[in-house]
Amino acid sequence: MDYRTSAPKPIKDFLQYHEDIQEHSIKTVDEYYLDLRLFFRWLKQHRGDADAALDIKEVDISDLDLNYIAAVTKTEVYDYLSYLRRDKVHNDSAKTIKKGLNERSRSRKLATLMSFFKYLTVKTEQLDKNPLLGIETPRHKEQVPKYLTLKQSVDLLHNVEGRHKIRDYAILTIFLNCGLRISELCGLNLTDIEADRLRIRGKGNKERIVPINDAVAEAINRYIPERANYGAEQSALFVSQKRSRISKEAVHLLVKKHLGDATLHGYSAHKLRHTCATLMVGNGVDIKAIQQLLGHEHLGTTEVYLHISGPDMRLAVDANPLKREKLRN
Repeated sequence: MDYRTSAPKPIKDFLQYHEDIQEHSIKTVDEYYLDLRLFFRWLKQHRGDADAALDIKEVDISDLDLNYIAAVTKTEVYDYLSYLRRDKVHNDSAKTIKKGLNERSRSRKLATLMSFFKYLTVKTEQLDKNPLLGIETPRHKEQVPKYLTLKQSVDLLHNVEGRHKIRDYAILTIFLNCGLRISELCGLNLTDIEADRLRIRGKGNKERIVPINDAVAEAINRYIPERANYGAEQSALFVSQKRSRISKEAVHLLVKKHLGDATLHGYSAHKLRHTCATLMVGNGVDIKAIQQLLGHEHLGTTEVYLHISGPDMRLAVDANPLKREKLRN
């Protein structure tokens, strides 16, 4: 998908602003485009400017201009949210066709609209009036992230076996001690290892430095000589048996395998990130230190792990109770 060739100018300018100025990832920008495209396709049908019998995916918005956008009302936005809640057709994870989006999905789509109209009224002053001021965001219950207990985490590490034992142990250790996203782990290069820290490229290509504790350092140092057996590409830290940078799919599978071997079901690589944060919270680490460690842009994202107090990022990593776990022979 390339919004630069298909989006009408007001939307294209907004997306370019987020890509070039805000430096958001292509994936994030694409999601903004999909959200805005859906709203204005719905709006055309709602206003009678497109055939109501037409599949919404076929509605053309290429002629969208500022005058059309400026006419958006708060009532139309509420009607759109009602459409999302009751009538929006989508597929769930089991590919079952369903109607109606959940609160979180509706909130995200509304947030995109809010950002779009803020850009037009505040950032670029193309419009005088923002119809979304005062709009209420759909309420949703914050779910406590699912995570492994300390004992389960230790059991997971103690049950790592197989042909790629040393590599997989290093991967699991980094997840549990550093809280990396799966894309961040897959993107690690040998040059990103700097003494007692890792250089991480996170969302939107933003870099951050993550300290590593003894367990991570030992696991990486043990893996590096083993890595040569893969005949791997020069830069990637973690590689597959195909002699190339390990993929997210491969990491998902190996994590699932080792969780299964430890009889831990219903978890995933991302749940190991939750585990890292939760174990640190339980050991008194400050919420802001965890925010920096995880690479969260907003503190509110991290506050789901609350019960906090303590020092800095170095102590955050050193406080992880798994720091002394090492690969058993």
